[in-house]
Amino acid sequence: MFFKCTVKDVNSAKKFDPAAPGCFMLFFTYPGVIALRRHRVAHFFWKKNLKTIARFISYRTRRKTGIDIHPGATIGQGVFIDHGMGVVIGETAVVGDRCVIYHGVTLGANTFEKVDRHPKIGNDVIIYANATIIGPIHIGDHSIIGAHAVVVKDAPAHSKLIGIPAHKHSKS
Repeated sequence: MFFKCTVKDVNSAKKFDPAAPGCFMLFFTYPGVIALRRHRVAHFFWKKNLKTIARFISYRTRRKTGIDIHPGATIGQGVFIDHGMGVVIGETAVVGDRCVIYHGVTLGANTFEKVDRHPKIGNDVIIYANATIIGPIHIGDHSIIGAHAVVVKDAPAHSKLIGIPAHKHSKS
């Protein structure tokens, strides 16, 4: 599973980044690919209740890449984190398959209670730079979250959300 996910992550990076070098360079030098690869290892240990090891891997990844993914977060296959600096993904967050996440994105909580408190992101969602999605909300498949949007409510599939607070964008 780890190898399959990593291959899909590298292929997504090639697909979504026109400046992407070959697979070898992507695997070893792209912060988003590195962070996802390491997260998958940390998540494995987290699920095995080896939380100290998982947190250590997560800590080292954050220091190396500037991307903070909690080891408890569930990340789908073929995800691409572009640039990545400042991305934060919380413990109970779920990111679907083939999502694209740009730098500065936060998938955060709206409470400190030990409950399901982070967003659930569907498949094929694009989240542009510095967007913030807060709380146990659902973002439907094939949605687009605009840069700097602050999303605090559920959004159905194929939504385009912009603004603070985020609202549906409709072309006139």
